[in-house]
Amino acid sequence: MTVDETSKGSGAPAPPAVTDDYLKRRTLRRGSAGWLLLTGLGVAYVVSGDYSGWNIGLSKGGFGGLAVATVLMGTMYACLVFSLAELSAILPTAGGGYGFARRALGTWGGFLTGTAILIEYVLAPAAISLFIGDYVASLELFGLTAGWPVSLVCFALFLGIHLWGVGEALRFSLAVTAIAVTALLVFAIGALGDFDAAGLTDIPVDRTAAGASSWLPYGFLGIWAAFPFGMWFFLGVEGVPLAAEEAKDPVRSMPRALALAMGVLVLLAVLTFLAATGARGAAAVQEAGNPLVVALQGDGAPTALGRFVNYAGLAGLVASFFSLIYAGSRQLFALSRAGYLPRFLSLTSRRKAPYLGLLIPGALGFALAAGTGNGARMLNIAVFGATISYALMALSHIVLRRREPGLERPYRTPGGVLTSSVAFVLALSALVATFLVDRDAAFIALGVYVIALAYFAFYSRHHLVARAPEEEFAALAAAEAELDR
Repeated sequence: MTVDETSKGSGAPAPPAVTDDYLKRRTLRRGSAGWLLLTGLGVAYVVSGDYSGWNIGLSKGGFGGLAVATVLMGTMYACLVFSLAELSAILPTAGGGYGFARRALGTWGGFLTGTAILIEYVLAPAAISLFIGDYVASLELFGLTAGWPVSLVCFALFLGIHLWGVGEALRFSLAVTAIAVTALLVFAIGALGDFDAAGLTDIPVDRTAAGASSWLPYGFLGIWAAFPFGMWFFLGVEGVPLAAEEAKDPVRSMPRALALAMGVLVLLAVLTFLAATGARGAAAVQEAGNPLVVALQGDGAPTALGRFVNYAGLAGLVASFFSLIYAGSRQLFALSRAGYLPRFLSLTSRRKAPYLGLLIPGALGFALAAGTGNGARMLNIAVFGATISYALMALSHIVLRRREPGLERPYRTPGGVLTSSVAFVLALSALVATFLVDRDAAFIALGVYVIALAYFAFYSRHHLVARAPEEEFAALAAAEAELDR
């Protein structure tokens, strides 16, 4: 028998004991994913962002502003990925960012990080389901129009695959992602044939903006405002460590998959950004819902290549939707297993899938998609949560390097604390930039945070499960610190 961990001096009564089979009923299928599936998962999280969304940054900063923002955000993600590679080799559990912050920053830090990640991974699939509906309608598939029936089909079909099993789910994700990546490469080859450098700077210059020029039509502030859209080329890759408990040899495969996924995403970002803006001009694609198709055919008649890219865009959306559902369910599973959220959410099926951790966020995502219909707003809220989690995960790396230099590290981040410090500063800058893009979304996310923190402060922090892997890891650190005194 074990008992839950309680906060010292809280005055709360000791919670009831946890039975010995508690963790047995909350077990994922280990060894289901090697480095290739993990790499595919990292690319799948992000690939839809290459097809749409990033181009709105042109309307905030112009080509030069978005280019600088993309370089800075790419640097942030690269530094963060190298930091997470070290942390995931130290603690290869489903908790991911929550587990890292729990060890470094305590229970409050763990909960803050885990909640921020949940905001990202619950809101993003809901938004993408709406974008899938728009694509289905524009392609006139099955006679369907955009609306809640398409969102319902998305959640029902892809949740079913996840419930079938993690191995099947990740292989499906890899196949769809391969189609989407291949189409991006084909698009780049086709669009670069029409490349014209003059089109990069065809957005009118706002002469009232400080530092305005043809490259920075909205001035220096436009660079900052474009940060969230520069993130779209990489948003989600940090979720790979959430698959650690289901990975083969996670200590080796996780750093390798993170580095490879980031390399692929950088290549796709450069090709997509340059090819799309150079082929048709920044002004033409800055507000387009399908910028790659506009880049290929403008307002002219549909072309064979344009149709191919349009269908592949749907594949990219499906890949990201599918993989983000996976990430959200694993973060919810880990938080629930440790008692931060209601424990029943971490129960797993006979196929070792966290069925309630899939179904309940899925139902919530569908309700948000059907009830609001505002995909852009939901994605902005997701970006707000993401930037908070990035800052806290980078801070966790810094704290553990300083406080526990002797901790066994099978993989070490190149550059050490300097690397994670760069990620930390840039993440805070991106967090502030979200208020420049959509202040309402930022305040909605803050409201969700306040409600979650109230639940944690008054209830769940007094009912944490000491035997959960992330909690045991932190408890071991505390015991070692006591012995060293």
